[in-house]
Amino acid sequence: MADTTTNFLPSRRKVLLGGGVMLTAPFVLRGTAQSSEQVIVRTTGGRYDDVMRRQVYDPFTELTGITVIPVAATIAKMLTMARARNVELDLIDAAIGPLVTLQREGVLAPIDYGSWKWSKPDDVMVDYRQDKHVGHYVYASVLAYNTNSFPDGQHPQNWSDFWNSEKFAGPRMLADMATGHPNLEFALLADGVPMDQLYPLDIKRAFEAMSRLRPHIRKFWDTGALSSQMMLDQEVLLGSIWNGRVQPLIDQGVPLGFVWNQHMQQLQSLGVFEGAPNAKNAQMLIDFMLQPEVQARYSADLQYGPTNQKAFGILTAEQAAQLPGSPASRAVGFLPNIDWWEDNRELVNREWSNWILQ
Repeated sequence: MADTTTNFLPSRRKVLLGGGVMLTAPFVLRGTAQSSEQVIVRTTGGRYDDVMRRQVYDPFTELTGITVIPVAATIAKMLTMARARNVELDLIDAAIGPLVTLQREGVLAPIDYGSWKWSKPDDVMVDYRQDKHVGHYVYASVLAYNTNSFPDGQHPQNWSDFWNSEKFAGPRMLADMATGHPNLEFALLADGVPMDQLYPLDIKRAFEAMSRLRPHIRKFWDTGALSSQMMLDQEVLLGSIWNGRVQPLIDQGVPLGFVWNQHMQQLQSLGVFEGAPNAKNAQMLIDFMLQPEVQARYSADLQYGPTNQKAFGILTAEQAAQLPGSPASRAVGFLPNIDWWEDNRELVNREWSNWILQ
């Protein structure tokens, strides 16, 4: 994808019409309610909106009387709106990369932690809690495998094993640049770089490692739906995939498994536009959303991990074991350095474009 303003988000987080109203100019919902009675949320659409409506938006409205209106908007659209100082969104629900970009543009308001009455800021992991954006769930890129081809005890345990095509033979998949985050970290882990020494990424070394494995890569996936379909159809036997894409297949009895070892934790975050028409309501919704009880409900539904650590005490042991962000999973995973990625995304994009054509 050539437009780097839309390269920030995994494809499951790009513009979707599904559960939200499409953002147009002028904003189609302007004037439908008094500003004190609504909050307009940039969201991801589809099933995600259904879960959030059921577990967050409707309970919030019932408690406060404030209507939550989800809409779809690209990062490019939000940047244009912010630069024109014509802000028609209140709350941004997006992957952390775009929020860092918006923060650098100076268009995000501080998160009003001091006003929280339902949640406690200290219960949110410090790595997920920043001045102008706060994480509200954790998803993870994990190493998945077909259990018929690699039965228990005979499956790859780490990315070095994944790169070992002789011992663990079979077609593979990795993430495409179009997801916003190709698997350079996994290539470096496979090449012997320790997890705590990944950054700054050695781009040349990463692509050299990718080249060694490339003959065994059936496809670089660009959407979560494609990655899960390839595993379901056994088009590939091994691959990187979001945990929330592989776990439902496992629950349905599909012969798949995955390992938490060396997984990459990724963050979906919340931010408030500076000058948002309903900024106070947006801050209230963040507070409501990060309560442990609320997070436990929608995390279990989405199969992604809560950022409020108290939520893990509400989930069952079985549920907690399936979600990233728990103390056990954090011990064997890593958070990407988002600042490095935002500083170097265009460079990686150029390198990827050249490499993929070779």
